[in-house]
Amino acid sequence: MVKSATELAKRYILELTPYIAGKPIEETKRQLGLKKVIKLASNENPLGVSPKALAAIKKALVGLNRYPDSSAYYLKRKLARYYNLKPENFIIGNGSDELIDIIIKTFVEKGEAVLTADTTFLEYGIIARVNGCRLVAAPLKYFKYDLEAIAKRINKETKAIFIANPNNPTGTYITNKELENFVSSLDSGVLLILDEAYDAFIDVRDFPNSLQYLNHKNIIILKTFSKAYGLAGLRIGYAIADSGLIACLEKARQPFNVNLLAQVAAIAALEDKKFLVRTRKVVLEGKDYLYDNLKKMGLAYVPSVANFILVDVGKDSLDLFKDMLKFGVIVRDMKQYGLNNFIRVTIGTKKENEKFIKVLKKVLRKEKQ
Repeated sequence: MVKSATELAKRYILELTPYIAGKPIEETKRQLGLKKVIKLASNENPLGVSPKALAAIKKALVGLNRYPDSSAYYLKRKLARYYNLKPENFIIGNGSDELIDIIIKTFVEKGEAVLTADTTFLEYGIIARVNGCRLVAAPLKYFKYDLEAIAKRINKETKAIFIANPNNPTGTYITNKELENFVSSLDSGVLLILDEAYDAFIDVRDFPNSLQYLNHKNIIILKTFSKAYGLAGLRIGYAIADSGLIACLEKARQPFNVNLLAQVAAIAALEDKKFLVRTRKVVLEGKDYLYDNLKKMGLAYVPSVANFILVDVGKDSLDLFKDMLKFGVIVRDMKQYGLNNFIRVTIGTKKENEKFIKVLKKVLRKEKQ
């Protein structure tokens, strides 16, 4: 008798709700017959790709018949100089998502627990469950990681704690003092993973310098080139940690996991300081514009240190998402996060932000009629 796919699959895979990605621009154009669409759903760089990275990509195209450098030798050395660390303190991944998977595969046994917040990057929970691990989630406090609540949930089964700082989707952050107290109280047998995907947009003084904790042999820091550097389509991120942890992670990494173009683009992007400055300027100015207009509309939002804002639209977020889509504006509804009346909007260019506000006003006004 032939077994069905559901009979063959692992039980905890069948129970999973998969990650829902932001709707692509081309798909929206095709489905709705639109000529112009702006995407403010996936926290991408509104300025596009770093010019230096783009030039490096074009130059490297002739080498696509060769496998990439599996060890990412030159990128690791570039990062080592950038952070004043050693190459052996870095592992390169196909985006931060792959690194989360490698970390859990390497260090968390089946049945052990991964601890995080209940409203944070969904991949922590999804990847933990895919690997047969238990997920324990502590509630946020005022839309922010509650480290006291997390500490209370640590027990002998806890193996890894994931903290997104700044947090996605809320844009809130853990301060230096809060993190210092938490790290000092953490047992050395528990891994702490600090996911800093949005740290390039920080505009506050009390954000932690997480590198100071690398002497703690149980801390891993995640970074990405997807956001501020504009390389989301190439999928490249990296982890920083004690060389002993990195050596273990390298054993679980697939060979050739990061493609050639991603590696050369990342090296060039690190040199493109002008692009990073421009990106920060656009995001910080755009954030002020959106704050001002959201206030005028009477809409509540969560103050953010990232390149997105969580907005309470006062109605079903999926309905609002669909309504805005008709006008060629893609935002992110927060239903999958349990925030039924919230959307997350990426800060775009001046024109994109203006279009977002214009369409949001139109949709909400129509709702009231």
